[in-house]
Amino acid sequence: MANNDWGTFYVPYEQAIEELKIKLRGIRKEYRKRKEYSPIEFITGRVKELSSMLEKANKFNIPHNRLRFELEDIAGIRIMVQFVDDIWTVVDLMRKRKDMTVMYEKDYVTNVKPSGYRSYHMVVQYPVYMAEEVVDILVEIQIRTLAMNFWATAEHSLNYKYKQQIPPAIRQKLKESAESAHQLDEVMMDIKDEIKDAQLLFEVKSDLVSNIMGQILLLSSMDRGREASNYQQQLNRLAENANVQQLQALLEEVRRDVRRFRNLT
Repeated sequence: MANNDWGTFYVPYEQAIEELKIKLRGIRKEYRKRKEYSPIEFITGRVKELSSMLEKANKFNIPHNRLRFELEDIAGIRIMVQFVDDIWTVVDLMRKRKDMTVMYEKDYVTNVKPSGYRSYHMVVQYPVYMAEEVVDILVEIQIRTLAMNFWATAEHSLNYKYKQQIPPAIRQKLKESAESAHQLDEVMMDIKDEIKDAQLLFEVKSDLVSNIMGQILLLSSMDRGREASNYQQQLNRLAENANVQQLQALLEEVRRDVRRFRNLT
């Protein structure tokens, strides 16, 4: 295949990655807008480098005209979650989507690889609407905790360095560290509710502070600099140690002044 043909080959994969990142980040944003806990922490995506793709094709004797049908990870999405049980929530969300078809799944969370690798893989068929046609491509979606991802990234780097032949001593340390990462995930599950409550409280307070700042700016735009400065000082005093009720009370007070001064103009 000529160089310009490879460029054309990659177009739907690049488009799919961009679309899926936007859609999956939209799920996270939707939960946050509803002031609910989001099972998705963050998303990354990539299209496999040409050299890596051809190396894998050669390894498995896949002809170039069959790459789109037989190489499942040309396009890859990785969804990071905070807690192990979030993985199953995200898997269920993916299964219910109408814009993709799940072809098959690989559960390396329950069925851990001998190396210690943990992750949940889903291979989906995703339609990409090009200018003149719809191209169905395969996308591999990996769902894992932050601890799983840290370990898997390290293992990937070592496999690259040693060309899949990691020395036994290092491989043993990797396996031990995989167990340590798993234990971390187990401990985090034990305090999951506390962490979720803390994160929700932080977001609620952040929203209140942002709303108060917006009202203070409104006062400034109405030439009420003295009042705006007074409220800014109150907010500064409250910022670090205020509870939600105090911030809510300050927001209502600023809003009342904004309405009062607006009625005077």
